[in-house]
Amino acid sequence: MAKKINTCSFCGRPESQIEFFIMGMDGVQICNECALQAAEIVKENTVAASRHDSFDRNEIPKPAEIKEYLDQYVIGQDEAKKHLSVAVYNHYKRLMQVRTDDDVEIEKSNIIMVGYTGTGKTLLARTIAKKLHVPFTIVDATVLTEAGYVGEDIESILTRLLQVADYNVQEAERGIVFIDEIDKIARKGDNPSITRDVSGEGVQQGLLKLLEGSVVNVPPQGGRKHPEQKLIPVNTQNILFICGGAFDGIEKKIASRLNTRTVGYGAIANAEKIDKNNMLQYIAPQDLKAFGLIPEIIGRLPVLTYLEPLDRAALRRILTEPKNSIIKQYVKLFKMDDVDLVFNEDVLDYIVDKAIEYKLGARGLRSITEMIMTDKMYETPSKKVKKVTITLAYAQSKLEKANINRLKSV
Repeated sequence: MAKKINTCSFCGRPESQIEFFIMGMDGVQICNECALQAAEIVKENTVAASRHDSFDRNEIPKPAEIKEYLDQYVIGQDEAKKHLSVAVYNHYKRLMQVRTDDDVEIEKSNIIMVGYTGTGKTLLARTIAKKLHVPFTIVDATVLTEAGYVGEDIESILTRLLQVADYNVQEAERGIVFIDEIDKIARKGDNPSITRDVSGEGVQQGLLKLLEGSVVNVPPQGGRKHPEQKLIPVNTQNILFICGGAFDGIEKKIASRLNTRTVGYGAIANAEKIDKNNMLQYIAPQDLKAFGLIPEIIGRLPVLTYLEPLDRAALRRILTEPKNSIIKQYVKLFKMDDVDLVFNEDVLDYIVDKAIEYKLGARGLRSITEMIMTDKMYETPSKKVKKVTITLAYAQSKLEKANINRLKSV
């Protein structure tokens, strides 16, 4: 009589082809490979179910908690932080809303942030992404063009969001998108263009369907490079859009609207109340229209906030205080080589002064510090030293040698 072959009750493979069996009742057994596969199936279905379920209200970070988290990484900008925190919190609540008898549906409040270059718009977006429990992506509006022209299509924004969500459409449809450099797609004048404006007004028209909420067919691999690919329908109804831009020169539009140059006693009295060093705080939707955003876009970005210009005190704090401040990063780099790095206080003041002198903003702090530190980072790993101190004389000599004038803001 032939000997009975011991096999897996699921895949039927014999004992000789697997590592071991897991025994069950009544002689049922599963091999190690089927057990692993079953565990993966359970995991995928559990994650999918949890994604589909509404958020637990207790798990949603409150606006004050979100702002407190932002405070650890971004100095100042309280007004923008509050608007962002409230918008993100309300976004979670929109995802939790259940249809009720009162038929009240909470609409999303897309945001537009206006601020000078280097004031922290993108940093705010990157930082808040760490705190979120929904997919988040940052896209650059400067690469977008109207469909049919060289550049990226509008749908590529959602392609990035899909990639972040591991192509889980349900998850992507609850996400948040930060569109940077939104001012670069402003049309060339305040009147509708007669000629083609493929990277300006045309892109704005294309963005409308994303911002207002509609089903968009998205190429999973990007636009025209793979024309044969199957399109994925994505509903943007619950996707929150946050836009940011420097809007260079918009202060003139604001000043014109506020009539700051009008002569007369009443005009002088009103002008005295206006802080001309921070005109962005008076920004209004009509200023965005005058700059070149079409009214339809402005209407779909109902929350308008601004970022304060960075003064000397703010730049000094940015250099050392945040969790991932520039100085802390360099100290950690040297610490990995068992070297203690010390900056004299006057060196830090010197770096800030140069950033202000050349109008470089917060991002200029990194460029200046890098110029000062390059030689030390090159030499120190090869030397047996335990401590490196950066003095003012050393910093000044390195900046003179590096020709800092090339960083000067135009």
